[in-house]
Amino acid sequence: MTGSASDRPSARVGYAQLATADPAAWRAAGTAWAGLAGLAERRAGELAGDASALRSGWSGRAGTSAQSRLSGLRAELITLVPAVIEVDQILAEFAARLAVARARLAAAVALADTAGVLIDRWGRACPDPSRVPADRAGPTVVPVAAAIHDALALAAAADREAADRLGQLAADAGSGWVVRPPPDRPAPDADPALVNRWWAGLTPAQRRWLVQHEPELLAGLDGIPVDARDQANRSLLGARREELRAEWGRLLARVPRGPAELAGLRRVDAALAGLDALAARLDSPQPPRAYLLGLEVGGEGRTVVALGNPDRATGVLTYVPGMTAGLDDATDELGRAGRVLSRCAELAPGEETSAVLWLDYDAPDFLHEAARDGQARAAGEALHRFQEGLRATHDGPPARQTVLGHSYGSLVVGTTARDHGLAADALVFLGSPGVGVAHAAELGVPPGQVWASTAPDDVIRLTRPPDDLVRQALLGTSPVAAITGLLTGPGDERWFGRDPAEPTFGGRTFPSGRYGHTGYWHPDNPALDGMARVVLGQ
Repeated sequence: MTGSASDRPSARVGYAQLATADPAAWRAAGTAWAGLAGLAERRAGELAGDASALRSGWSGRAGTSAQSRLSGLRAELITLVPAVIEVDQILAEFAARLAVARARLAAAVALADTAGVLIDRWGRACPDPSRVPADRAGPTVVPVAAAIHDALALAAAADREAADRLGQLAADAGSGWVVRPPPDRPAPDADPALVNRWWAGLTPAQRRWLVQHEPELLAGLDGIPVDARDQANRSLLGARREELRAEWGRLLARVPRGPAELAGLRRVDAALAGLDALAARLDSPQPPRAYLLGLEVGGEGRTVVALGNPDRATGVLTYVPGMTAGLDDATDELGRAGRVLSRCAELAPGEETSAVLWLDYDAPDFLHEAARDGQARAAGEALHRFQEGLRATHDGPPARQTVLGHSYGSLVVGTTARDHGLAADALVFLGSPGVGVAHAAELGVPPGQVWASTAPDDVIRLTRPPDDLVRQALLGTSPVAAITGLLTGPGDERWFGRDPAEPTFGGRTFPSGRYGHTGYWHPDNPALDGMARVVLGQ
């Protein structure tokens, strides 16, 4: 294979570019752009304060003109916020796809080393004459050349897409994004497929208008693409924090303060700490990028956060946590989803995967609440709609969607699949108290795609269905009766039906080490590999 520099294909130059590319630098550039959002919001707030001060002391034509100018500047700053978030999204997604392309290139180089194939600086493959006989050159070179071509094609596609998106954003910014608002709006509980068709029928300018002026509409609307929901929710983050601070002030002002007020102060304090931790993760340059898809601060708080863009991934995990989960520990739960994603990257570095923490339900806080299935059933419609939304907004061929429930979260997943159906290719149950059905076939997913694992030392193994008297005592909140009713010895039956990790359930299992009820995500636990392999379909 010969040729002068002038006739070398551009793909060969791409090989050198990809080999030396730095995805982390692109991710850092995106984070820097996102940092401008906070600055713009602060400056917009300062201008609002300036306008208020001027209004009280300056009237007449000049005063009116000044007010108009300040209002216009403030509007421009507010408009900047979703734009810089979009730049961050574009660069982060480019960095993620570049990392996958580099992993594929590394795999091609490793294959070449094993097969006795040489790769030159332009990415051309040829047999190593000292290792491969001439009559075997083709079968050894072709797979290596194909793997290099695949890696370069992915990098080139990612580059073109990022450039096009940035170019469109710049063009739209130059036009001022002036547009009439859309004439209609979908209902909050509308079919995600219908929502997605409505969104697809809007112009880019109309979509940006909605992100800027009606973020509350888009923030939790299933069927809206992930990037738009992230922009809307991030723009509301400051307002959500102020809601919590206002509640704190109201509780603090009550004198005398009784047990309810003190409990409320502790709850709000924990929620504020959790929100601050979540905001720090959202602002972090640490890959993968986090997408905020939902946030509520009332009660224990709720949130939906994706690591990596599920609209772009080939494998998507939705993780539903169990008892006591709330905004206060959302980053810990997100860390569990992140560990599955990291293991996926270790097992299949050339695949694009995403993991979602779905904490959009009222998880039980106490044992007597967890003894009922009411909160699981109440979560069903929302989880069903969310999964349908992931299907509707996904780019390209459908992703492999896996829904994982831990502890009480496994009951949420099971009852949703039973009562509403789940857009899922596989279900995973960890440390389950039962999933509301007696057999895997009742869950409506493909045969062989219901998985479960229970650690040998998980206390959930001791739970059994209580008799009526014990159930009545448990639901009457007696701690002694609760323990007596739950810990009644081993067996196939759990609190909410047959143990999904038992052969009689009809599902499949993967092993777990002795890490207790919450240790399935421990780095040394084989259960972590089990989860990742289900997500990858291995």
